[in-house]
Amino acid sequence: MNFTVVQDGPQVLSLYEGFFSGGARIHHTAVVRALDATTSQRHRVLSLTNRVQREFTAQAIENDTSYRRLAAAGVPVQALDRCGSEPFTATHQQLARQAVRRADVLLSLKEQPLSLLAEIGTQGRPLLVCLHRSDPEHSGAALESLVDLHERGLLTAGVCCAQATQRAYHEATGIPLDRLPVIPNGVDLHKFRRDEDQRRRVRAQLAAPEGSPVVLIAARFDEMKDIPLFVRAAAVFRRIHPDAHFVLCGAGMTWDNPAFEELVARELGSWEGLSRQLHPLGIQTAMAPLYAAADVVALTSAYGEAAPLCLLEGMAAGAVPVTTDVGDAASMVGDQRLVVDRDPAAVAVGWAAAFERRDEHRERIARNRQRLSDQVCFDRYAALIAAHAPAPAY
Repeated sequence: MNFTVVQDGPQVLSLYEGFFSGGARIHHTAVVRALDATTSQRHRVLSLTNRVQREFTAQAIENDTSYRRLAAAGVPVQALDRCGSEPFTATHQQLARQAVRRADVLLSLKEQPLSLLAEIGTQGRPLLVCLHRSDPEHSGAALESLVDLHERGLLTAGVCCAQATQRAYHEATGIPLDRLPVIPNGVDLHKFRRDEDQRRRVRAQLAAPEGSPVVLIAARFDEMKDIPLFVRAAAVFRRIHPDAHFVLCGAGMTWDNPAFEELVARELGSWEGLSRQLHPLGIQTAMAPLYAAADVVALTSAYGEAAPLCLLEGMAAGAVPVTTDVGDAASMVGDQRLVVDRDPAAVAVGWAAAFERRDEHRERIARNRQRLSDQVCFDRYAALIAAHAPAPAY
């Protein structure tokens, strides 16, 4: 009698700088969960911190949505007891070495975790660094670690989520283009979809009747995201649509953030409908209903974006995207009319035009909706890991 021996696939270790709200972590977590559940690969995560302080928001690992999703999926997560600003101790290094030794392939979520690998090495494991920005220079010392590992021959590949990422990192580091493969981001089309029940429920909570435009931004309160541009554009847009509602989600997008409060007071303080029509919601664990309620999903970033997840999620849920020309955003939205200059009046006019032609844009996006799917992304990551994993021993 012949028996077929089913072998487990490679052991894959993802290194996270930490767990905090952000599109790159959400996306990478989705990749890890999908590959662990649907392939023979076995995934685990090492987080270099167990708490962070960002955008006026303290975030403990156990409160983070991505951490909870990994735990619920049964993906092991180990976290070093440190904050991001603290040096790595001998204990931290030893724990990391043990985690690396158990792995066949290393995945680094962005280049920030590479400072630790620069200290302890990769122990001969293939290293794939997942790159999610289009401004490498803003990564500071993290970029130096990437170049160092490349020059030491320890970098196997840098996986880019956008063409803009590939170009920028090639120019900044000299890493050959063939070692900077592009795997575009995608989203869960079952989760992010047009849902009229969710739309009515959330709009009722916002007191935004159908016909009143709802403009949503999902971004942390950070210079890169240019939240002042969003708020100034809102001041212009409300003169076009006095009944407009503005939803702001992300770390630091709350009244508890004094910088946010000061910005709103300066730009919108005289607006009579401020308390009823401006909705700073902070970090949200369930974005799909909010996107379904929105008419426009806005991106006002000044730099750094590569393939912004918020645009993909918003489009999949039926919102019309309007973006500044950063990273691959223009090609992602698929219509030059939805790309605006970084000027408050231009942004507001872009929102107004998108809202006016929302049915036309929604129909176009719906016809090409499948291109937003995350399945192609998952398949390509699985193939890339398999291609670099050691051959199984029999």
